[in-house]
Amino acid sequence: MQMTMRWFGTGHDSVKLEQIRQVPGLTGVITTLYNTQPGEVWTREAIAAIKAEVEASGLVIAGIESVNIHDAIKTGAPEREKYIDNYITTLTRLGEAGIKLVCYNFMPVFDWTRTDLARKRSDGSTAMAYNQKIVDTIDPNDMSSAIQSNSNGYVMAGWEPERLAHLKELFAMYQDVDEEKLFENLCYFLKRIMPTCDKYGINMAIHPDDPAWSVFGLPRIINTKEKLLHLMRGVDNPHNGVTLCTGSLGTNPKNDIPDIIGSLKGRIHFAHVRNLRYNTPDDFEEAAHLSTDGSMDMYAIIKALYDIGFNGPIRPDHGRAIWGEVGMPGYGLYDRALGATYLNGLWEAVEKSSRK
Repeated sequence: MQMTMRWFGTGHDSVKLEQIRQVPGLTGVITTLYNTQPGEVWTREAIAAIKAEVEASGLVIAGIESVNIHDAIKTGAPEREKYIDNYITTLTRLGEAGIKLVCYNFMPVFDWTRTDLARKRSDGSTAMAYNQKIVDTIDPNDMSSAIQSNSNGYVMAGWEPERLAHLKELFAMYQDVDEEKLFENLCYFLKRIMPTCDKYGINMAIHPDDPAWSVFGLPRIINTKEKLLHLMRGVDNPHNGVTLCTGSLGTNPKNDIPDIIGSLKGRIHFAHVRNLRYNTPDDFEEAAHLSTDGSMDMYAIIKALYDIGFNGPIRPDHGRAIWGEVGMPGYGLYDRALGATYLNGLWEAVEKSSRK
């Protein structure tokens, strides 16, 4: 297991590499070229530059999150071949640079959805939260505007204003795309890129839908154990794998995350580990990583990962805003550093107890 932290790059992140380097047990970052658009080919020069910057700090790039997928690929539009070829070129350049992990998602229009980026919690911290009743009554354009205006001046991944300025056109693109068609398009994409992944040893790790159900009537296909296994069978290549995100899968209390982990042995390439608290069936908020602060058993999750022999990167996922820190919602330093240390402690406890 390699403990990591997401880092958005100089100029896009309030957290500095030298700060990340000081978190005990943390050796790498998960990063991206944050100013690239879906479908754009990444240049060798830009990849080399960010790799050199990270390594100069004493860390390594443990993976990329994300090489975003163009909507033409998701919808199966005629121009998808061009964008898949572009994606293959980017994967080739990442492989040549020694980068072996790409986390991505296949969610239509919105990458993730929250109705509040800074809900006040009882301890005085703030955290991202979701209320289905609000989603049921809000216009998607208003949701996009609210995310942008409450992000503390940062561009939130998945809510880039350049793309969401065309929200009406995006919804129209998916008008005739149901779950079956979206799944077919995902498999088509993966089968096209697998030879490149095989050549360079690149693990593609799909991120689950967040939340784990349809939002604004858009199809969702990666949100249960059955659907994850369906994809693993549909493209039965070890480089086709999963980002095990406890917070995304955990939005649905019916998802037994330790059981899901056990069913995906050998196909979990990356893990986002975080906690959340269910308030009502329609409402949840993100919590501290500590099990007792939320509704999830973090020890059981870490033990399940250990038991299947997971040896990839883990990162603490969204943190609370604490101690007066102002940063990108979910991605401040302090609470994620606490989370990383807690998860490292759980892993050490599981590892030592398993040796007895």
